[in-house]
Amino acid sequence: MTIESQEHIALRAAVAALGQRHGRGYEREQLWAEAAKLGYLGVNLPEEHGGGGGGMAELSIVLEELGAAGCPLLMMVVSPAICGTVIARFGTQQQKEKWLPGLADGTLTMAFGITEPDAGSNSHRITTTARRDGDGWILTGRKVFISGVDIADATLVVGRTETASSPGAAPALKPCLFIVPRDAEGFQRSQIDMELQAQEKQFELVLDDVRLPADALVGDEDAGLLQLFAGLNPERIMTAAFAIGMGRYALTRAIDYAKTRQVWREPIGAHQAIAHPLAQAHIELELARLMMQKAAALYDAGDDIGAGEAANMAKYAAGEACVKAVDQSVHTLGGNGLTREYGLASLITAARVARIAPVSREMILNYVSHQSLGLPKSY
Repeated sequence: MTIESQEHIALRAAVAALGQRHGRGYEREQLWAEAAKLGYLGVNLPEEHGGGGGGMAELSIVLEELGAAGCPLLMMVVSPAICGTVIARFGTQQQKEKWLPGLADGTLTMAFGITEPDAGSNSHRITTTARRDGDGWILTGRKVFISGVDIADATLVVGRTETASSPGAAPALKPCLFIVPRDAEGFQRSQIDMELQAQEKQFELVLDDVRLPADALVGDEDAGLLQLFAGLNPERIMTAAFAIGMGRYALTRAIDYAKTRQVWREPIGAHQAIAHPLAQAHIELELARLMMQKAAALYDAGDDIGAGEAANMAKYAAGEACVKAVDQSVHTLGGNGLTREYGLASLITAARVARIAPVSREMILNYVSHQSLGLPKSY
């Protein structure tokens, strides 16, 4: 018995076949183009704008299965999931017509800029500000650890608008989202030297009085955190999918090895010291997937509050399960687990991403202790 619909089962099988054709040595551009052509990149976007009319449930299946085949597309977390969702929900008709068809068919890509050097996980401390300039805006600030800016046509930047609450009062800062084209004057990027091996690079951004037209603002200037978290919940769901896929890939390699590696009379997988930790890793990945499916279902049903709790829990569970699965898989292979031939060693670093990004496990525990359990804050 499965909790997935026949459509979801078919989608999972089709994407798995695509991932197997490309495999661990995939070329990102080729896989991106083929996934787009098959309708997988925009499966969550509205049909009237070229998408598949689905939601996070379908998009998370795509990313998970590609990850399980060893060829995850990290920009799926950002471009269709965060940026596409925010524009579909809150963008103007003109913004939807300009961006959504391209995001759906892969011809346009959008990055997402929220993290700042001094703000960390505290979105209330964002210092990138937008001030009105005639009919437009001037954006000033810095961002860090922004994925794929070099390949993105634009970046959806989280800034704060200066709004005076009353005459003579100090301006209040409200979070807002702005579409910043890659070639905008004053929009500078520098690549961060990462030890993490990934197709998508990380960048620090400097916005030096970047002038934007009025229609660069996405949604309502006064909506604040509502629009921001409309993008962050999908980000957490998709990060969970990314982690589950990675964990499944590592576990599959370890299981295949444990079935065939023979030192004594039986393959090493016959020994409980090898078999039981792999079984535990499998169980924890399956449990994480269940929470991810719950989060996606709640989000797609329009329950943003319920989805917020579930998405954070899913991201936490998937990150922990992924790290454990990768670690146990490397351990199962012994020295071979550190060779390029088996492709597991690089995952030791990559698996940690699911624990620390886009929000750390500790901040998720803070969220659950405060929001779910009602415990007081220490900050």
